[in-house]
Amino acid sequence: MACSARGDDHPGRRSSLLLSLNSQETPELRSLHLSAVMAGLIAVLVSAASNLPLFVQMFGAVNFTPEQAVSSLASMYVSLAVVGAGLSLVFRAPIIVGWNTAGLALLIAEGPRLTPGETVGALLLAALVLTLLGLTGLFDWMARHLPAPLAAALLAGVLLPFVLRGFAAVPIAPAILMPMLAAYLMGRAFAPRWAVPLALLVGLGGAVLTGAGPSAAASLPVHLTFIRPSFSLQAFVAVTLPSVLLAVASQHLPGLAILSASGYRQVPPRPLVALTGLAGLLAAPFGSITLNLGAITAAICTGPDAHPDPAKRYVAGVACAAGYLVLGLNAGVLLGLVSVLPVPLLQGLAGLALLGPLLLGREGTMVAEPRWREAALLTLVLTASGLSWLGLSAPLWGLGLGWGLAALRGLREGRATPEGTGA
Repeated sequence: MACSARGDDHPGRRSSLLLSLNSQETPELRSLHLSAVMAGLIAVLVSAASNLPLFVQMFGAVNFTPEQAVSSLASMYVSLAVVGAGLSLVFRAPIIVGWNTAGLALLIAEGPRLTPGETVGALLLAALVLTLLGLTGLFDWMARHLPAPLAAALLAGVLLPFVLRGFAAVPIAPAILMPMLAAYLMGRAFAPRWAVPLALLVGLGGAVLTGAGPSAAASLPVHLTFIRPSFSLQAFVAVTLPSVLLAVASQHLPGLAILSASGYRQVPPRPLVALTGLAGLLAAPFGSITLNLGAITAAICTGPDAHPDPAKRYVAGVACAAGYLVLGLNAGVLLGLVSVLPVPLLQGLAGLALLGPLLLGREGTMVAEPRWREAALLTLVLTASGLSWLGLSAPLWGLGLGWGLAALRGLREGRATPEGTGA
């Protein structure tokens, strides 16, 4: 019996058994990895379809030349690809990185008041601040002290005008936008991930049928164009400070929360914030906007739909990075195609795409304490108003006055409580 046992443990026979088991599991493993790859590619498609119309509007608002616009898109996508793939492989987790959608809306609103150099300088400083927040650990302090209701109201206030503008465009091109709206509603009801891409396809079909479809698009070669940054207090106040606050409140914090809720609590936040900030710092001179953790797209890649085994979902992060790389290398073609679309279609698609982030912002303002509810409402309204006065942009007016109101209410309630108790 002993000889028989030793014979069963023969290295050659054991190797044959392992090869047999591996060959039996290969199809299943391949199918599971395929689901993770598909999740990553879906995240790329959803994010691109949702935000490319905003990029086109942003490039026009900040007066980028066509070459600078291609450079901005290419540098952003390539940076996201490198950082996203590296972080996913190092931490063996689906680290999805992206850009600040609310930051795009901010640049569309504030960009016309600045030169292209001032815009790049403001984005460069924002990336530097985010890098320092990650390296020094100040991100943790900021996350603890930034009032969540005001941060949510800031996000909602920045996005609300674009959603309203999208729906206001319906009378201009009803044959395009009404079918788009119907497709979006059907998508949200039955296939939420595909609602925005479906609306885009229906909108393109409506544009073609009505004769407003895109003509032949000019494609520019992809190369990085250095944009000399210039620095001004106006740009720092109008773009840098709100961009940092929005990146922390609407991207980094939700992105980290999604990772934690999906079981990746072992991933430290400091290198994620620092490295995305550093990537943005290197890409900003070529026109890239602020880079940060993904939030909405991260939910696509971190759940069980991407892969039943959390240890294998990092494949979705790598696939997402690969998709970004493809888009970056074809930024000229991509931008050429989007830039010839009808303006009402772009406005409508942007409005529909921002409904989800706007909903997150609105939900964050619905808190129990009355002083924070009222302060959040004031922040939202002032930010959405577009107020620009004394060199301060609407987001700073909204955040400052909302925070001030909450502080004054807190002082009053703090004095009233002991008196009430004594009575």
